[in-house]
Amino acid sequence: MKIIELKLGKRSYQIKTGFGVIKNLGREIRRLNLGTDAFIVTNNRIKLRYAKNLLKPLKESGINYIFKTVADSEKSKSLTSCLRVIQELARFDQKRKVFIIAFGGGVIGDLSGFISAIYKRGVPYIQIPTTLLACVDSSIGGKTGVDLKFGKNLVGAFYQPRLVMSELSFLKSLSSRQVRAGLAEIIKYAIIKDKKLFVYLEKNYPKIINLQKRALEHVVNRCAQIKSGIIQRDETEEKGLRTILNFGHTLGHAIEAAGNYQKYNHGEGIALGMVLAGQISKELGLISENVRSRIENLIKSAGLPVFIKGLSLKKIIEAYYRDKKFIGEINRLVLIRDIGKTVIKQNVPLNIIKDSLASRLNL
Repeated sequence: MKIIELKLGKRSYQIKTGFGVIKNLGREIRRLNLGTDAFIVTNNRIKLRYAKNLLKPLKESGINYIFKTVADSEKSKSLTSCLRVIQELARFDQKRKVFIIAFGGGVIGDLSGFISAIYKRGVPYIQIPTTLLACVDSSIGGKTGVDLKFGKNLVGAFYQPRLVMSELSFLKSLSSRQVRAGLAEIIKYAIIKDKKLFVYLEKNYPKIINLQKRALEHVVNRCAQIKSGIIQRDETEEKGLRTILNFGHTLGHAIEAAGNYQKYNHGEGIALGMVLAGQISKELGLISENVRSRIENLIKSAGLPVFIKGLSLKKIIEAYYRDKKFIGEINRLVLIRDIGKTVIKQNVPLNIIKDSLASRLNL
């Protein structure tokens, strides 16, 4: 088991990663004095497959619990779904000391975290991610929120969990596509902050895809270290340091939105966004063709898309303009100067963005 301390003063918490960490869940709840009653938000697939792994340590520690299942889709990240879950939470929370467990992937983590932030002006919650993407990214850092029809995460809050427990044995139920989606975020961390990790991935990406234990523990822990270090320095993006975590996300989110969040999952959107960010960085003279091609080759080798299929340039650009990272009419893109080194560029010429997108369209 690996333990990372994310230090944020009174909001500090531990990230525990490994095989078998879930056995200590009840002990951790008692240690943190979170409460006596767990409101567990999950989906039916995770509940059917892994509820017993969660309930054993809860029962051993005398923790009461109730499950609330939501649909396993981005549609669950809505205000309608949020209010429905809150009604169930309020019904359960009668003279109890309640806390929330987010037991699932990024959608469940974002939704549960947001509910934790707004219910009674804040109740404690634990992140127990069950996807590779959530283990390395969305479960860490306290970004919570739901979507509107105009875009993703437009209603949200910064609200830190009290604990993150990444039980890596849960990942064995993931499809190959879901594993690759998580690998996209791992590649992102390597590109923005760790050239050594990038070289490791070039040689060992098949081990990640095959969920080889030692490789999985190594990359999940390293990504958690990288993100924790960034969050500690800029928890709420006020200093601009946390912005580098958006590498590949601006155009990636636009591609996801243009496909109505059905055509590409989040990891695939980010993969395409990173390919485009590399291409734009090359066009602006920030990186060499060798660096650009290494990024594309790793993404392609990992089985992630490098060309956009079935979407129009017009739809992608429309979604791009709705991105919340616009400040007034100023766009901001996280680009790179080298593998492991980022730069934030404002007002990147639209023709360069359009040309890069057009060159990747495969209608």
